[in-house]
Amino acid sequence: MRTGVIAKKMGMTRIFQDDGRHVPVTVLALDNVQVVSRKEAGRDGYVAVQLGAGTAKAKNLSKPERGHFGKAEVEPKARVAEFVVAEDALLDVGAELTADHYVAGQMVDIQGVTQGKGFQGGMKRWGFGGLRATHGVSVSHRSLGSTGQRQDPGRVFKNKKMAGHMGAKNRTQQNLEIVRTDVERGLLFVKGSVPGHKGGWLLVKDSVKVARPDGAPYPAGIRQAASNDTAPADTPADAEANVAATEGQEG
Repeated sequence: MRTGVIAKKMGMTRIFQDDGRHVPVTVLALDNVQVVSRKEAGRDGYVAVQLGAGTAKAKNLSKPERGHFGKAEVEPKARVAEFVVAEDALLDVGAELTADHYVAGQMVDIQGVTQGKGFQGGMKRWGFGGLRATHGVSVSHRSLGSTGQRQDPGRVFKNKKMAGHMGAKNRTQQNLEIVRTDVERGLLFVKGSVPGHKGGWLLVKDSVKVARPDGAPYPAGIRQAASNDTAPADTPADAEANVAATEGQEG
């Protein structure tokens, strides 16, 4: 089991496939996702990595939070979350995860807070049919109808579906497909819709029902050091050896 990532919902668009078909996708952005802390079995009783994403102003953090980020030597994060992982999937503090943590065609589970709808009636909230349009019904066409019994038991049972606050619930949507990834811009393109509003934070994890593809990196897709990315293909010593070998062949 490897770690997930924290992503920000940017909105929806569509992607055209090679055969001309278009796929509706939700764009998720990985905003400076770094490992803030790691939990170990011997010390903490379980194995997990704590990730942080986004950027927060230091003045808006509490003193313990500032100390926590300072100990990890990472900039303050706007969102922090923990992911339980296997022993061999622990990451070093400060490591940055990139969009190539996932591959095209992979299934993921996405967790977030749904959009709040405020106070809604039974028909919108639960799909009730309402009362009749005529034959004695006036004013209360969209009411719930009877909610309880008579003298016995003389009360409304708990968890009865009634009007109330709709939305703003923590929900997980399973088996969503990663259509495409953009490592340079840190974007994930997920097929269909995901919970939450634009700008909201989401937790993206490997699907628990579909096996992880072989192409997905393990333990994680980590950004390499800049010096490694910009290193020349041949060192000066290699270049001199190649020139000497070429001159020897000509001689």
